[in-house]
Amino acid sequence: MALFVPIMDAMEHAEPPLIFQAAVERQLSLAFQNGAGQWEGHDYCVTAVAEREGLDEHALVVDFRELEAALKSALDTMRGRALGELGLDGPMDAAKKIADALAPTIAPPARLAEVSLQDGVGRRITLRL
Repeated sequence: MALFVPIMDAMEHAEPPLIFQAAVERQLSLAFQNGAGQWEGHDYCVTAVAEREGLDEHALVVDFRELEAALKSALDTMRGRALGELGLDGPMDAAKKIADALAPTIAPPARLAEVSLQDGVGRRITLRL
């Protein structure tokens, strides 16, 4: 008599892949008109987070220098200008503009995971992609 022992698919019991993140920060001052038409200005700490499954051959998610340079470049286009001049309505629109500029600069398999803006009193908006 043969004994039947099912062989379980290794994928059923494999650990889920590890997702690693890398973040860089830069400062940005923005001016915009709020819903009441009053001008507001805020100094933000802008954080860009890249992520990927596993790490590359150098044990990195992305090269920090490249991510910092890309974030600096994206922010430089906004410095010294009011959001209205850029066609933006507020900080979330700014986060979207930053994300649009950053996303194509991150080489797969890494990707841009989020962009957040935090003001000086700790209020934060985050755009998760």
